Amino acid sequence: MKIIAVKNRTEILINQLLEVWEDSVKATHLFLSKEEIENIKKYVPQALKEISDLIIIENKNNIPIAFMGIEDKKLEMLFIKNSERGKGLGKKLLNYGINNYDINELTVNEQNPNAKGFYEHMNFKTYKKTELDEQGNPYPILYMRLER
Repeated sequence: MKIIAVKNRTEILINQLLEVWEDSVKATHLFLSKEEIENIKKYVPQALKEISDLIIIENKNNIPIAFMGIEDKKLEMLFIKNSERGKGLGKKLLNYGINNYDINELTVNEQNPNAKGFYEHMNFKTYKKTELDEQGNPYPILYMRLER
């Protein structure tokens, strides 16, 4: 496995990351309906192309199995293929982001308790909560900062 900061975001890579995203979301965002996932999925390729820093983990076959996106020291996205969860990839990515991109802030869906617990374990603490997500949907968002 290797961590790669991606510069060239090819259509093939974007499609591979979209598969990781969808697999991860279906396993972890149980509060979303299939229709909501399909609707959000339409916007993911653009987000992957526009995020300032895109970091991926590839398996031994050079296939992406996890990724994160960073913008201005803020973790904007972190997704891991469901079959690869629990193997320390999230910790590797987040530590890489903290050490190389000074990540000190993130948001997480309150209804994704595993992600919330993971970020708390990684020393992020909630400082604000909203009842609606950025699109105005009724999914509470927790705003977290790294406590060093």
